[in-house]
Order: sequence, then C-alpha cells, then structure tokens
Amino acid sequence: MKLRGVLTAMLAATVLTGAVACTGSNVASTANSGGAVTAQLADLDPVALDPAPTPRLPVTVTSYDGTDVTVTDVSRIIAVDRYGTLAQTVWALGLGDNLVGRSTSASFPAVADVPNVAGGNGSLSIEAVLNLRPSVFLTDTTSAAPAVREQLRAAGVTVVYFDPDRRMDGVVPQIEAVATALGVPEAGRQLGARTAAEIAEATAAVPPQERQPKIAFLYLRSAAITMMAGRGSGADSLITALGGVDAGTAAGVNEPFVAITSEAMIAAAPDVLLVMSDGLKSVGGVEGLEKVPGIAQTPAGRNQRVVDMSDAVILSFGPNTGRVISALSDALYGAPA
Repeated sequence: MKLRGVLTAMLAATVLTGAVACTGSNVASTANSGGAVTAQLADLDPVALDPAPTPRLPVTVTSYDGTDVTVTDVSRIIAVDRYGTLAQTVWALGLGDNLVGRSTSASFPAVADVPNVAGGNGSLSIEAVLNLRPSVFLTDTTSAAPAVREQLRAAGVTVVYFDPDRRMDGVVPQIEAVATALGVPEAGRQLGARTAAEIAEATAAVPPQERQPKIAFLYLRSAAITMMAGRGSGADSLITALGGVDAGTAAGVNEPFVAITSEAMIAAAPDVLLVMSDGLKSVGGVEGLEKVPGIAQTPAGRNQRVVDMSDAVILSFGPNTGRVISALSDALYGAPA
C-alpha cells in the first residue's frame, strides 16, 4: 500500500464532515481538496476511569529530583509539563475535578476552563501558581527551572517532579508514578494496563509495508526555529511503533533535536515529514515547509508527503497514546475498510 500524497493527521474535538473511512468510534479519515487526508479522534479528552478512585493519603514518594516528598492532600492539583502529559494523566485517573491549574500544552477540551499558569511566553508563572493555592504541584525538571524550584520550595508548595523524557516505554511507568503520588496506585495500575493494551492493539494493527517508510519528525516554530528529531526525542519510538524508520536517527542524529541544515535534511532523505499542526502553520503550511533548507530536495518534499498532528497530543505519550498511533497509522497508510 502506497503512502498518500499530502497527508494531514490532526486530532480534534469534533469529527469533520465528509468522512471517507472510520476505525471504531475514535478515528475518522476525511478527504479534502488537494488530496489531503485528515485523521482525527472523535474526542481529544482522555477517557477517565469510572468510578473515580478515592485517594489514600498521606503518601511519601521519591520525586524525580531525588527528594522524598509527602503528599497529604490532592484536592487542588496543578499539573505542568511541556506536552500536557501530566494533566492528561490526572484526568484519565478520574481526578479531573481536582485539577485547578495547567500548562498551555494541556489543551484538551475538558480543561479549557482550568486556569493556565504559564506566562505569555509559555514559562511558568510562580505568582499564578501561588494564587491557585495548590495542595500538590506536579511538574518535571525541564518545565520548572532550578530558580523556579527554589521559589516553589521557599513558598512551601508540595511539589512532585517527574521524568521529563517522553517515549513509548515510559508511558505506563509515568502513569503509575503519577497515580502513586496522588494516593491512587491501584487506579494507576488499572489505567496503565488499559493504556498498554490500547498501544499494543494499535501497534499490531499498523499494516505491514514492503519497505519501511523513512519518517522525519520536524519541530517548527516559524522559519527561525526548524529542528529535526533524532535519537531520544520520543518521536523515534513513535515512528518505530508506526512501522517506520526514524530518518534522523538513521542519518546519524544522536541528539533529541538538531537544527535543520540542507546537508542533514538531504542525507536523512525522509519519505514522510511528521510535524505538529501549529508548527506547520507557523511556517506557512506545506508550501512554506518546502522553503526550509533541504526539504524540497527530499523524497517527502518532492512528493509533498506531510503528516501533521495536534501539538497537544503528538508527543505527549500519555493515556491517549494508543489512539494517537491509530490516527497516524490511518493517515500514513489509509484506514482499513
């Protein structure tokens, strides 16, 4: 089965009209003008456990920064990380009603009215955090810089830090770690098992190809910031789950992200470009993407083979991961009849 021409995979809260294929109740594929194909979930919200668990507190856990933290109250949770994973996990555990603060990246519909504690430039606002009087603050060591950590500690905020890396084999451990910190370890095991089963099912359903496509994940923020992912980015494990070869890693990119150069892009020679939706818009869509150095000289650039997915989920590696794989698989290879 051949890859389609211009491909767009986006997760959204509603299903587009004119769907041409459907996988279960979660994914719909839509043919748009110009040959674009859109695959999307019927609902961006993580599916919450029902009934909601009752936290058993206090609980003492070892935070990712190496400190022991005792959590005594989870009635007011703030969850902040660069991909919205922690807020998604809190919601999926059934504790969404306790979420009082989030980051910009946690943009699924259910938390639209939850205050954003990031500043205008996306950085964490200590004032916004303290104003919300959190009983526990969940974040990671990347989202909270050392100076911020000191301020939170001085203010007496109970903070639990988590692994900032996002990868396929880290999905279930992080779900269980969050659940343990919130006093609902059994719910964590339940959600972890459900998510693992969904990932396994989605991965097994990826249609085999005569030749594995080389897929490059690009991080784009206007023409000034264009980067290609490599080993350890998280995108590499997602591409592997999709039956592809991570073009960056195969070309010798041994860092999570490196600035795109013509030479590196041409050497990677991707068949498909995988990007975030907002990033693609920031460079002017597919036409603007072709102006990024080296893109037009790749098989993907020549054939306009581009897949984009919502920034909120594509690298979150949280409870939605199985559905993310299914949506991207359908966009790459076509939804099963």
